[in-house]
Amino acid sequence: MVSKLARIAFVTLATALPFTAGASMLLSTAEHVAQNEDRSYQALVTAANAVVGVKVKALPNARSNETLGEERNGSGIVIRDDGLILTIGYLIMEADDVQVVVNGVAVPASVVAYDHATGFGLVKPLAKISPRPIRLGTATPLGQLDRLMIVTGGDEQTISIATVVSKRQFAGYWEYLIPDAIFTAPPRLDHSGAALINKEGELVGVGSLFVMDALTPGEKMPGNMFVPVDLLKPILDEMVKTGGQRAARRPWLGVNSLEEDGRVKVMHVNEESPADKAGVVAGDIILSVNGEPVETLEKFYGKLWRPGSEPGTEVKLTVLHGVSLKEVTVRSIDRKEFMRAKPSV
Repeated sequence: MVSKLARIAFVTLATALPFTAGASMLLSTAEHVAQNEDRSYQALVTAANAVVGVKVKALPNARSNETLGEERNGSGIVIRDDGLILTIGYLIMEADDVQVVVNGVAVPASVVAYDHATGFGLVKPLAKISPRPIRLGTATPLGQLDRLMIVTGGDEQTISIATVVSKRQFAGYWEYLIPDAIFTAPPRLDHSGAALINKEGELVGVGSLFVMDALTPGEKMPGNMFVPVDLLKPILDEMVKTGGQRAARRPWLGVNSLEEDGRVKVMHVNEESPADKAGVVAGDIILSVNGEPVETLEKFYGKLWRPGSEPGTEVKLTVLHGVSLKEVTVRSIDRKEFMRAKPSV
């Protein structure tokens, strides 16, 4: 089944050759195309087979259960010969039990790392699995209208073709910011941890979100957001060794915010978070951080994560509460400290 779908995907992804030569060249060109098709087809098959399912049961008291649920299903991609699997980190956040699904068979796995800054997660099967690792590519050359293959894993593997509609910085409401996020259409609802693969059979992105403004912020066009794999390459060894990356240790407040009419409005405050303890509430508008005005999420995060800032520092917010201005001092923490961990034996 995978091979058939991969061949269909190749035919769709393949770009037409520029036939500028005369008719005498057609036969040799056809032979050349056939040879390239076979190589590309095999690369796509290998890439598709590297995608597995990821099933997670979170801790019963996990803070993330309110938004993500206790039972989570998604995909992961084998990226190393030792079976190391890359996925989207929120699937494995506060995990109690992790399994990877290969050809319908569930294999127990352990959490290796979760990086809050990029959103990537790593898991490792506790038994040898058969898929060969995918090659890591780069999202740098991707442009608007490029065609890519999306592959999901699990009990039933699915493959589809998507078009790149934009690449831009993405600011998430949960204190998250990444450069050069990849936005594709049409949307897939089973996007969590899905593999975004180019026509060379290389991984270029990992599925993160369903969005309503894939083309232009604020304009309706449903699609998916993928985290570019380029963000993984410089931190992979550190993640495997330490369970994360040092650069992800930065002040965290615990607010979910959006941009509204040129202001940063608090939609939700995580219970027992630093912002909650300091008295920030939903509906508040954050006007400045440490005396510097902020009008966008990008500026808000930029001031919050200014160079040299560390978790534990006090962050002074000027907040519009209804018609009243108030000054709020929030003692930040490392977000990792807020997450609950599985008790060690």
